[in-house]
Amino acid sequence: MNSFLQIEGLTKSYGDRMLFADVTFGINEGDKIGIVAKNGTGKSTMLRIIAGEEAPDSGTVTARSGLRIGYLPQLPVYSPGTTVLDACLMADTPAAKAVGAYRKALASGDDMLIAEATHRMDEASAWNFEDRLTQLLAQLRINDTSQPMDHLSGGQRKRVALAATLLDEPSMLILDEPTNHLDLDVIEWLEAYLTKSRATLLMVTHDRYFLDRVCNRIIEIDRQELFSYDGNFEYYLRRREERYEAMAAELDRVRNTLRRETEWMRRQPQARAGKAKYRIDAYHDLRKRSMVNLSERKVNLDVDSSYIGSKIFEAEHISKSFGDKVILRDFSYVFARYEKLGIIGRNGAGKSTFIKMLMGLVDQDGGRWNVGETVRFGYYSQEGMEFDPDKRVIDAITDYAEEVSVNDGGARYSPMQWLKRFMFEPSEQQKYIRTLSGGERCRLQLATVLMRSPNFLILDEPTNDLDIMTLGILEEYLAEFKGCLIVISHDRFFLDSIVDHLFVLDGTGEVYDFPGNYTEWRAWEDERQRDTEASSKQSASEPVREKQRSEPERQKLTFKERREFESLEAELEDLNDEKSQLEALFNSGASSEEIASASVRYQAVMQALDEKEMRWLELSEKA
Repeated sequence: MNSFLQIEGLTKSYGDRMLFADVTFGINEGDKIGIVAKNGTGKSTMLRIIAGEEAPDSGTVTARSGLRIGYLPQLPVYSPGTTVLDACLMADTPAAKAVGAYRKALASGDDMLIAEATHRMDEASAWNFEDRLTQLLAQLRINDTSQPMDHLSGGQRKRVALAATLLDEPSMLILDEPTNHLDLDVIEWLEAYLTKSRATLLMVTHDRYFLDRVCNRIIEIDRQELFSYDGNFEYYLRRREERYEAMAAELDRVRNTLRRETEWMRRQPQARAGKAKYRIDAYHDLRKRSMVNLSERKVNLDVDSSYIGSKIFEAEHISKSFGDKVILRDFSYVFARYEKLGIIGRNGAGKSTFIKMLMGLVDQDGGRWNVGETVRFGYYSQEGMEFDPDKRVIDAITDYAEEVSVNDGGARYSPMQWLKRFMFEPSEQQKYIRTLSGGERCRLQLATVLMRSPNFLILDEPTNDLDIMTLGILEEYLAEFKGCLIVISHDRFFLDSIVDHLFVLDGTGEVYDFPGNYTEWRAWEDERQRDTEASSKQSASEPVREKQRSEPERQKLTFKERREFESLEAELEDLNDEKSQLEALFNSGASSEEIASASVRYQAVMQALDEKEMRWLELSEKA
């Protein structure tokens, strides 16, 4: 197996804060590695060091001679005025450098410079660079290479950076949160690209579907120890659970031994001095090992929502445009209690604008929102809260209240206790906000949102920068959340876990309500596209025979009808079982009161059977 990179004894700290120490592992040709660790453990810093963008405190990164590495940072930064083409020519690749030099030489008009630049273009095989770049950008839906980067959205800037990284097809890719700020369809395109690519890969991502489908190796950093698993994310989860069970068994053994040794130490005060020193040393070592806390440091989201009444809120004929761009056109909807809604659509379709209008941060052009009296919103913004970077973490809570009262006054916490529930230990609460990692800032924002016990949560890209462990706990909380939820997310696993239906914004002002989660919508959308393509091919081929054209086209079940059809079969079975039980009761010699009550129910069951059987027959004609 060919070794691409060897990382030896990598250590990095900022001030008193140790990110990681003595990290050692190798990367072989063909590895597709995902790094998994909690927020604040220095994952992005480690990638920057391996990519050569930052120096470690100690340790080495040794690359194979001639290895070409493509690095995608989490937040690409560009100088004002940089165009899309300029950004792509900044890539540290022979072809990009050759094209940049050639363009400068042409602008100078110097024949000698032009001759040298032409030679570099030949050596780098860069004459088709701009054509290949245009094609790749088009796949990523960037069509104008002259656009200034500072006019683009975060998702568009990420796509340009991605194109610049992939274009030269480097032997190894180092990607830091590559799916952040991308549309769902672009994420799926990238997923397919990396799955087929022969490039060796090292990446950090919180997207669990992405990890599971792309990676063949997972590296976990836990308590400054490194664990490597040869398999995808699902395999890693199983093996990690086995590791935890083994650690728990070992801890039980250590604590049992410690109890015996503690008893000996107490009973033998005179004899201790004469005993072998190794036994006393071993006792102190046992004490240290027994104090390990195997339970993961977890966000504690045991917070109930406040009471929410029957009237939630209504959208009445909402319209919104920005110039010629229509965001919403005559949109009306009545939200129900406990509804969990996901919003999807391409970047620029108006997802964030939709919820900003609801929150009163952006004015609609027409229509109105009617909000119920008991609704208490909790808004998690994609842009994050405006924390003062020169304040400490605990100030983010004490600036709002000296005491946190949740569950309608049922539980009270000091600011220190509240922050501890969100994995901020007392020492970390004194850190300046400017020193927090992106994930730690997200946890702090989550703490400030939930401290008000909202009963209507609006979450705009809440999964960005959160570690996988915190995401799992957030999903569990939202699944049990006794209130309403609107969420925008590019995390497919997250959407599948918590939403019961989707608003699909098509970018023309229309909103389609889909009854299901993201995977169900994707299956329906793929099937619809296949039907459309098949219909197009048939219309483009030879004319269909007259007899075939005269036959009526058989209608297919819609996705919603298919789900109804499947549920009807189960409902009919239950109704027939209940019918049989009631008939058995009639023949059992039951009392007249029981017979009278059962007769009323029997009539209702028979009526329901008639209605559902008719509907089942109607749908079965189309199935």
